[in-house]
Amino acid sequence: MADWLGPEGWQAVRLSLKVSLWAVAVSLPLGILVAYALARWRFPGHGLLNGLVHLPLVLPPVVTGYLLLLTFGRRGWVGQWLDGIGVVLAFRWTGAALAAAIMAFPLMVRAIRLAIDAVDPRLEQAASTLGAPRIWVFLTITLPLILPGILAGAILAFAKAIGEFGATITFVSNIPGQTQTLPSAIHAVLQVPGGEAEAARLVAVAIVIAMAALFLSEWLSRLIARRIRGA
Repeated sequence: MADWLGPEGWQAVRLSLKVSLWAVAVSLPLGILVAYALARWRFPGHGLLNGLVHLPLVLPPVVTGYLLLLTFGRRGWVGQWLDGIGVVLAFRWTGAALAAAIMAFPLMVRAIRLAIDAVDPRLEQAASTLGAPRIWVFLTITLPLILPGILAGAILAFAKAIGEFGATITFVSNIPGQTQTLPSAIHAVLQVPGGEAEAARLVAVAIVIAMAALFLSEWLSRLIARRIRGA
């Protein structure tokens, strides 16, 4: 099985999984907070926040990667400060995780926001009138009801992160064993004469991972929804 893809191919697969898992894990709490703010709060700058969240969907990925490089590169205004405390993101796998998280963030937020919109606000208001703190209302009423949406958003973000290419290669380059994710590996082998067969195998792995994530999302969402209805 290892010979079918080759050591560099499997290394790219493992790195893609690592990058995608970290991207989702780090961005999920913020995604829930932003989705809740967009769905339930009205404040100055609401439309601006909504636009910024969805901006990676409409910007060319290369532009997003370039902006990340300007901001988090060693000479960037945030990157300089991070470099001073020993944290480097540019041309590291951690930078790939950051790029993947930003590109996948709109899909995550949208799925969670739709789940929050589906929750009857009167349920939350009833708990609040009984004296429950807002955070307790969220944890005991809202959060259980939106779990399918959170799960769907997380897995959609994972699948998007697996396929992220443009922002990643611009921000962290394509270094085998360090920043070469699955899409970058496919791009690299297609530059080599006769690399079409290896590229096809990498594409097959990418399709399997993405489809498995989508099927898992659907199955778990239905399972949680049934348990909530039966509670």
